Amino acid sequence: MARHSLVELEAVLAIVRCGSFRAAALDLGMSTTAISNAVQKLERELAVRLFNRTTRSVSLTYAGRIFVAQIKPAFEGIQKAMDTARSQQEAPSGTLRINAFATAAREIMAPLILTYLEYYPQVHIDIVTEGRLVDVVAAGFDLGVRAKDLVPSDAIAIPLGRERRIAVVASPNFLQGRAVPSVPQELLSHPCIRGRLPNGAPLRWRFAKDGEELLLDVDGPITLDEASLARIAVLNGVGIGYFMEPDVRDDVAAGRLVRILEDWTPPLPPLCLYYSNRRNSAAAFTAFIALARDFSAGRL
Repeated sequence: MARHSLVELEAVLAIVRCGSFRAAALDLGMSTTAISNAVQKLERELAVRLFNRTTRSVSLTYAGRIFVAQIKPAFEGIQKAMDTARSQQEAPSGTLRINAFATAAREIMAPLILTYLEYYPQVHIDIVTEGRLVDVVAAGFDLGVRAKDLVPSDAIAIPLGRERRIAVVASPNFLQGRAVPSVPQELLSHPCIRGRLPNGAPLRWRFAKDGEELLLDVDGPITLDEASLARIAVLNGVGIGYFMEPDVRDDVAAGRLVRILEDWTPPLPPLCLYYSNRRNSAAAFTAFIALARDFSAGRL
């Protein structure tokens, strides 16, 4: 009876996960020829075809679907056992690269990132913040942080942090002598701090209440693409601002800013840490995932 190597089984699962021989080869660090040979060898030994191949697509045969359904749980169990053993033997070290929205990075910086560095001082964390969505694997990142609804469907996601909301705020001096907006449309008669998206388009302010949703193109004396700059403008009474709640939470608590239209800012999808279903995970990566799960469960 032939004994099949893990490489051949991993090749099959990678093709299913990535959608093509070429993408699977890149994911596994193999040549396209090598991964094709591995699959062909396995098909010969099983005497059954696992994939339907055309010049444009690859799909599992009926026999292939049954085969993958049976081997996938066992293979994932083997990977988990290997990662666990490796994490026990290796001291976390090296570099972890994380891609995140700037607001997301600020939110998890102290409770997760800095806590991790206290536990594992030999690890270097490289955080890149940007507003555009990137393929974290293709761009060379180990992990990404985005809102849940922006996480790729094939990624493994870990929810992070508390409930998230938008906060519409203004300084007490700005509001003095003005009618405080009670519905979003009234913002159109007030100067606002306009935002710009990474693609250059203006940020439209989103509101929702009782099933009604609104998108507003506000007007104002200044347009900015960075929350810290917008905060300075709002604190100095230039206009009304639109922020992720954590960016102005302390200012609201201290009375430096006043929150308005709170009933029009419902909860947003939570932040998630996400990553691909990696093989040969380094100890630093495994330790970070374990800490993130503790953070998600409220154990930090």
